[in-house]
Amino acid sequence: MPELKKQFPDAPYIARPGNINAWDNEDFVKAVKATGRKQLIIAGVVTEVCVAFPALSAIEEGFEVFVITDASGTFNALARDAAWDRMSRAGAQLMTWFGAACELHRDWRNDVEGLANLFSNHIPDYRNLIHSHNAVKASK
Repeated sequence: MPELKKQFPDAPYIARPGNINAWDNEDFVKAVKATGRKQLIIAGVVTEVCVAFPALSAIEEGFEVFVITDASGTFNALARDAAWDRMSRAGAQLMTWFGAACELHRDWRNDVEGLANLFSNHIPDYRNLIHSHNAVKASK
């Protein structure tokens, strides 16, 4: 996907020559393990396949998996809910992108403008909050 490569030019691309489960690709697993991290944040195109399969495989290998529920999709609510239930029962933690961003950010003092801009650009209601915050800040 050229849009992703443009957005993340330094991110490695690991080709899957036909594996449906990314975790079945030795190069993919090596790349994940080479990071030295034991926590994974996973999203994908199709929730019950692209997300569920590697999430379940990673959990089996001792990784802590966080699934970003609103960064993936599927064909209907039944398929989505079944996949979420399956991953959750296996130990995956289901989160939204907003919750994950806040958990990673931890403290507004780290970069209020960067995270506020991200939220403002994607969440109209949050944009109102940021405008209000900026107005109060400017009046002091």
